[in-house]
Amino acid sequence: MSTQDLDPSPVGPVDVEQAEAALVERYPRLVRIAYLVLPPTLGRNRRVLTAHALVQRSLPRRRVPGPEVPGPRRPEDAVDPGYAYVRGEVLRQALVAGLPLRRRALPRRAQFPPLLPQVWGLRVFPRVGGADELALDQRLSALSGPGRAAYVLRGLERQGDPEVLRVLAAAGVADPAAALAEADAVDAAEDDPLAEGAGLTDEAPAPGAEGPAEGKGSDGPAEDKRIRRPGDGAGQTGGDGAGRRPGGRVSGAALLESPEFDPCSLQARPTDLLRRRQHRRAALVAVAALVVCGTLLGLPGDGWGRNGAAAPSYARNPAAEAALDPGAVKRVPPTAWPWSTRQDFSVWPARGGLTGDRALLRRALAVWARPGLTVRSSATPGTPVGPPTGPPQLLFAGLVDGARVVLFHDGLRAVRYAEPVAGPGGAALDFARTDAADAVGSAALVVSRASGNVRYLTAPWVRETAVRDLLAPAKEPWPLARDAQGVTEPVPSPAEAKECERWNGLQVRDGSGTRLLSDLGELAPARLLWGPPDAPVDVTGKESLEAWARTACQLPAVRAHGVRSVNAWRFARQPLPEGAGHGTWVCTRAETWRGTGGRVLAQFLVPSPKVPAALAARSEGSPACGVRDPRVLAGVLWQAPSGGWYVLAAGSPDVASLEASGGVKGRADGPVLAVKAKAGARADLDGTLRDGRRVASLR
Repeated sequence: MSTQDLDPSPVGPVDVEQAEAALVERYPRLVRIAYLVLPPTLGRNRRVLTAHALVQRSLPRRRVPGPEVPGPRRPEDAVDPGYAYVRGEVLRQALVAGLPLRRRALPRRAQFPPLLPQVWGLRVFPRVGGADELALDQRLSALSGPGRAAYVLRGLERQGDPEVLRVLAAAGVADPAAALAEADAVDAAEDDPLAEGAGLTDEAPAPGAEGPAEGKGSDGPAEDKRIRRPGDGAGQTGGDGAGRRPGGRVSGAALLESPEFDPCSLQARPTDLLRRRQHRRAALVAVAALVVCGTLLGLPGDGWGRNGAAAPSYARNPAAEAALDPGAVKRVPPTAWPWSTRQDFSVWPARGGLTGDRALLRRALAVWARPGLTVRSSATPGTPVGPPTGPPQLLFAGLVDGARVVLFHDGLRAVRYAEPVAGPGGAALDFARTDAADAVGSAALVVSRASGNVRYLTAPWVRETAVRDLLAPAKEPWPLARDAQGVTEPVPSPAEAKECERWNGLQVRDGSGTRLLSDLGELAPARLLWGPPDAPVDVTGKESLEAWARTACQLPAVRAHGVRSVNAWRFARQPLPEGAGHGTWVCTRAETWRGTGGRVLAQFLVPSPKVPAALAARSEGSPACGVRDPRVLAGVLWQAPSGGWYVLAAGSPDVASLEASGGVKGRADGPVLAVKAKAGARADLDGTLRDGRRVASLR
């Protein structure tokens, strides 16, 4: 039973910390209560473990609401609110655990054997008591769960009848009065010396007798009161032997405190050793059979099966089957691209040492069409993941970093399939949208990611490849070797790095110039650009490299977003207050392959060239800073070297005036604004264009 579904505590609000303190302080008493209320038919070993599990599951997950001022209570019934709440949870779960499982009723958590705690190879049970304890256990076993709960509340918890009725009702007992009557029947049998199990009395320890007391190491209630019984008070004793009847007979209330019913002081015995040995042999045989079957199913090569990790076929369509035929896969000859009128993925030749492996191609196509549950699949946003509509083009098939890798292209998507050559691990399937790719957009694809490194498969028209660290603009790029198939050596990937200590970009040179690409966690690396949105250029000049060195660490904001290109440009240069130099405003826009969902970042650069850019604003889906809408407006809170604070704002060149409102007020003609402010100030920015239209800040 889940504690968050229980009724609020009737004694007022209870915090989780208050309930935990009560549970820890009085844990032995709570476990004893659960053990006594649980049905004896469970067996002593399971009763012990279940009692501990119920108590440990009785903490609330959040503050328990209730009346701030509890109702009137009698002094002898007063208990700590946290303890009262946890005790109520224990009683409720113990009563549920005693209910039989029914076919039409939904089983509850307390009715199942506990997950924790568990004891393996041993059976644990409390220490065995004497004849009085045995007689009381027999009488309690004849009661219902609510009856045992009523007897425990009266005898062990020293609760009066009104409080017993209230606690039972709060615990979900349908008829608390009947449960109290069952407890009365046990009391009457104890008073009758001729009844079965005579020798038990209903008398609680008298004041001063041995028993729990608050502040003396007890785990029970604060006060030690006699139990009030129907009648004229028979059964009370004097101080000459509290808890005992004349003749040395121990009362039932005192016996509830005996070691016979203490599930925290246990004895241990082994389980059935012969049966355990038989079970161990059967388990070893079953494990061996599973290992043999798993080895046969997971063997590489033909061991992958005809369709490998693909799910079972559910349709037989002639066009779909033709698309999955490895013999129908399109293969472009190596001599096609120099004479083609276009340069993109459609003229990539089929490369790699496994292009003739029909079994591998069949598995890759089958997994593409019907990926099974064990296939690790990924796709960039906006990329459909369905099967090919016709035979796709084969770009690569070969061994890379201990895996068989296949790259396909179907005109809309680049698809990568990988399976391990040996060892554990399932197949992987990655999709990336690459429609309308030009010569630069199809210059490279990621062919492998392993141990934080990345390998690229470059286009046949790429003449040279190198690596450039964007964070070190003065450092010359170093050559990156490729094999005969066009696969590069491994390069540490910035897409998987946890710290922005370096940002390795792939620099490629073709017949028309040098390009800079960056891995953003996708199959197709993104092209990096610099300049106004209507005329960007590749990142090769000094100004562009220095600007990207301070803004590259913001690229994780557009990682794995289906990015085709990222353009950064300086839209404003602002003189800083107090003669602190000039600040630079840079807008970075990431365009996607799908054409929508572009991300825009406005960044502010202080005069120091070693300080990274500060992110001033960001937006997704906005046309700002792009070809459609090159305007942008952003602001930051800046601290001058003297310690004073200023709100700085800047807009694109067509902004005629700026105005700050809200926490900071100010106005300036032109595209830049500087207003003195306080630390933590917030301001709303608005701008007016030269044609009179308004422009809001980027958000």
